[in-house]
Amino acid sequence: MKDGAWHPVHIPVTLDLLIGSTLDTGLLLILQFICSFSFYDLFLLHQDFSPLKMPSLSHLNLRGNSLDQNYIEELLKLLKTFSYLQALEVDIPGPLGRSAVEILEALPNLSLLNGVNASKVLETRMHVIDTMLQPRLPEFNPDEPLVERVISAMWLYMMTYRLADEEKIDETSVWYVMDELGSALRHSDAPNFKVSPFLYMPEGNLASAMSFSVLWPTDAVHKGNECTRDFLFGIGEDKQRSARFTAWFHTPQNYFIQEYENYCKQHEMANSATAFPCLEDAKTSSLIKKGGSVLRVYTDIPQVEEFLTRPEFVLANDPKEADIIWTCMQVDEEAEGFPEWFQPTYNLETHLSQLIGDYYVRKRDGLDNLWILKPWNMARTIDTTVTGDLSAIIRLMETGPKICQKYIEHPALFKGKKFDLRYIVLVRSMNPLEIFLSDVFWVRLANNQYSLDKSTLFEYETHFTVMNYVGRLNHMNTPEFVMEFEKEHKVQWLDIQQRIRTMLLDVFKAAATVHPEMHSAASRAMYGVDVMLDSSFKPKLLEVTYCPDCTRACKYDTKAMLGGGETLKGRDFFNFVFGCLFLNETTHVTPL
Repeated sequence: MKDGAWHPVHIPVTLDLLIGSTLDTGLLLILQFICSFSFYDLFLLHQDFSPLKMPSLSHLNLRGNSLDQNYIEELLKLLKTFSYLQALEVDIPGPLGRSAVEILEALPNLSLLNGVNASKVLETRMHVIDTMLQPRLPEFNPDEPLVERVISAMWLYMMTYRLADEEKIDETSVWYVMDELGSALRHSDAPNFKVSPFLYMPEGNLASAMSFSVLWPTDAVHKGNECTRDFLFGIGEDKQRSARFTAWFHTPQNYFIQEYENYCKQHEMANSATAFPCLEDAKTSSLIKKGGSVLRVYTDIPQVEEFLTRPEFVLANDPKEADIIWTCMQVDEEAEGFPEWFQPTYNLETHLSQLIGDYYVRKRDGLDNLWILKPWNMARTIDTTVTGDLSAIIRLMETGPKICQKYIEHPALFKGKKFDLRYIVLVRSMNPLEIFLSDVFWVRLANNQYSLDKSTLFEYETHFTVMNYVGRLNHMNTPEFVMEFEKEHKVQWLDIQQRIRTMLLDVFKAAATVHPEMHSAASRAMYGVDVMLDSSFKPKLLEVTYCPDCTRACKYDTKAMLGGGETLKGRDFFNFVFGCLFLNETTHVTPL
């Protein structure tokens, strides 16, 4: 041991020799001696641990040895000299590196790595492989009710499929648990069976459906063989296979923590290098035609068709004939950096490893670990879940692409209930940045008293605020809410509003910097921005929605908190939106 640079764990190292190798008595004594050594100690004895002394070494087990990774190249160089070495067991990440692919590329003679065929690892580009991962068993808190224990354990056994019909396209996720046989099937990277759900509808409709799990062999199976299946069938490393195994197994925590720390460093560097564009005095020109002729508008949004009634605009049936094309198509992109108003957020399709690392760091540091998962390809809070269970977070990826965001566990409350705020931002130009905030905003209230009790996490009306589609909608006029909120919390709403305005400006400055493809002089846009206040009344960005649902905006007359406190008629909502964006008007809007 030198200056604490090495931290070996003295776990026996297995040396499997080919039958027929000749060893003298002295070498046998050396082998017996070094089998109780760490690999560092073995490395010091490399004069005896060499192809000359062990020419037929075929299997080597380095598990449990935490070697300093500065010596990776030396260790790999030593192992390369064993030309008969075919099978290697090693921790990944560990003494030979962080990636199974890199290890195999450095040791091309290996045929098995951690019990998995080397060609399969290279083909699927698997980074972390381990057939000896310890299974993740249900973690029970003795104070938890039985129901919560069952819910926590079920993510280790459940399977899922999705149902779509004419009314609900791709919206209904079904989770189920197989019988004793199906649930007993263990995972294998080389399975001999496949399992698939089968829905039998004798009358041709879902009401008559009966569900089954079909099990069939995919390889020769003999008496005494164990039946296995691939828990992640069809999912390769391009879809984060190694990270997703964390739902069922105890995967190396250090690997994911390092991924998270590297992710943080990259974003910190992006923050320091980012220079937001300055607001310029240049104004975007009006699109109104000379001579007062009307602008033709093509849209696929029914509310625009119904409520855009100004004489300057007329609806067009063909986009080729339109001066303005107003559709709900969008581009989903990622955020950059870690501003105070942005909750830690991960696209699970691309950054699952970083999320797992963040989760482990929070758990290690005793921080709260409640997260909210949102589909980025659906709206109306469909398939949105609040959970603190890591296995649940990973398994929920199976029902569609998800954004995972740190849950705001201590929000500001209104009479004990959760709420958020919907703002409308109108973008005339991204370069120069020319954006406007609607003078009216909408408060959205949960129906139940807020609670962090685990039994409430599945209660929609406790943890969600959008009641347009689920639950009971309690519309509240914004000035009334502001007056009562100020009285309850002894705060000035104008101070809060200014923080929100500053945040919104930063959001669109960031977007203009990170996404230059948004710079188009011919483009205009409307965004719905959802904001929540934490218990210190600081704004937190929940999400930005392109072409938001404006049912409430068109349905209710709302008194503005800004712009003189005028009342905006719901039926005029799209009239002032189009007036601002295409005619350079500023009615009912304020520049940011």
